[in-house]
Amino acid sequence: MTVSARGMAAATPASRDRYVDLLRVASLATVVCGHWLMAAVSTDGIGNLLALVPPLQVLTWGLQVMPVFFFVGGFSHALSYRSLERRSGGRPVYAAFLRARLQRLLRPTLVFVLVWAALALLVQLAGADGGRLAGAALRMVTQPLWFIGIYLAMVALTPPLLRLHARWGWGAFAALAGAAALVDVLRFALGAPYAEFLNFAFVWLAVHQLGFLRADGRLTRPALLGAAGLAGAVLLVAAGPYPLSMVGMPGEKVSNMAPPTLALLCHGMWLVGAVQLLARPAAAWLARPRVWRGVVAANGVAMTAFLWHLTAMLGVYAAQLALGLELPEPATAAWWAQVPPRILLAAALTAALVACFRRFEAPRAVPAAAPATAAALPGPAAGPAAALGTTLCLLGILGLSMTGLGGLLEGHTATLIALPVTAPAAIGMAVGGAWLVERSASARRVRLRG
Repeated sequence: MTVSARGMAAATPASRDRYVDLLRVASLATVVCGHWLMAAVSTDGIGNLLALVPPLQVLTWGLQVMPVFFFVGGFSHALSYRSLERRSGGRPVYAAFLRARLQRLLRPTLVFVLVWAALALLVQLAGADGGRLAGAALRMVTQPLWFIGIYLAMVALTPPLLRLHARWGWGAFAALAGAAALVDVLRFALGAPYAEFLNFAFVWLAVHQLGFLRADGRLTRPALLGAAGLAGAVLLVAAGPYPLSMVGMPGEKVSNMAPPTLALLCHGMWLVGAVQLLARPAAAWLARPRVWRGVVAANGVAMTAFLWHLTAMLGVYAAQLALGLELPEPATAAWWAQVPPRILLAAALTAALVACFRRFEAPRAVPAAAPATAAALPGPAAGPAAALGTTLCLLGILGLSMTGLGGLLEGHTATLIALPVTAPAAIGMAVGGAWLVERSASARRVRLRG
């Protein structure tokens, strides 16, 4: 049985940090709107508006808000894991933690992957994937999955990172930030091969660590954090080898995103500082029942909307072509004139897709007869199985974000760090990993705080 947004809002305890829920929704909504705006589709293929109009790249300093999502994740993971530990009776909680945190993430993701894989297979069997637009769409639609892969790693590494945080506090964040800086020195100054890929861990885990600090009430000087981050990002971009854009650009020799750089970490620091400064005024607004119900409802479908928003945008362009309407050249006056109605249509189509697939993300009611007790927790052998399953999911989803769904029948490969991977292999790893995570813990549901 699913839980209604109204019921969840009414049951919200007074101690809940509602601002975190708002940040989660707002960060994903910002990314969705940014993707809709940046996609420059023409009869020649799918380009990037920021590459066509370079001065607009400064907008990424406001639109690249994935650091906020990972910051919120750190906060939630810290509360959840500690809550489960307190109620475990000394039993191992790792497998239960992974399963509880990943269910609402993996279910809608795997449904999205399997539906699109079936569509891609049908398109390729019909021989219709040779066109530029069709081929670009099959490559593009899985690209946003990269962040889910990174998020899986954050969940899996929460217990050791929490222990590191408990011992060192801000020192743990400083160590990760220093490691990110060292990686950039190895990358840019010494040309060390593959060193840059280490920053997929160091940069994003440093932002995640800021969430731990917020959970402990230790982000007491957000203005200082934001100012230091902004100054660092400006200095690195102005004087170093770092590009202006905080998202990847086609054909760009250096990207701040893939792999992440120290400049992106500084960008994340200033964003975290900025949103922390808004926490107090936002709290009064979120205390209004109608506002809070809206945030709860949006949180219940946020991941589904994120997964399907590019599908909706591509559907709008496909309908435009099917109706024989002109696709103007990107960044021209005619193209800009179409932006507002195109975004409205994409939002409407996303809402329709959410209505179809929201059931896979919807939280389930926890039976009153199945509280989170030691008896409901798995044994020690479940932890390695859950960790293996999470690792397989991580590799599969990251691999799929790189391969896309084009060339399923031809065995098209992409390189995941140093290993070649195909889309069918990536899908198999993700599905198999999710099965392992699901089987690693008790079928009885566990309530998690956060």
